[in-house]
Amino acid sequence: MLPCITKKIIGIDCPGCGLQRSFISILNGDFATAFTTYPPIYTILLLLSFLIFQNFIKIKYANKIILTLTLTTVVIIVTNYILKFI
Repeated sequence: MLPCITKKIIGIDCPGCGLQRSFISILNGDFATAFTTYPPIYTILLLLSFLIFQNFIKIKYANKIILTLTLTTVVIIVTNYILKFI
């Protein structure tokens, strides 16, 4: 797996640390480990899936859905990052 440049240079985890391991866990079918490794993985995948799906089928409130999913993902990422240091 790719090393985290931030962790190598500064010595602390970045907000995305665990994303690769979490994604690999999903590919292996280990969904619980994926969540415990990096909780925002599911909202990120949901957002990416919606963005791809929205390119093929126009959805009436797509902008609001994208904004909501993005804000939810950001809040979960920031919360997860803060909880790493507590």
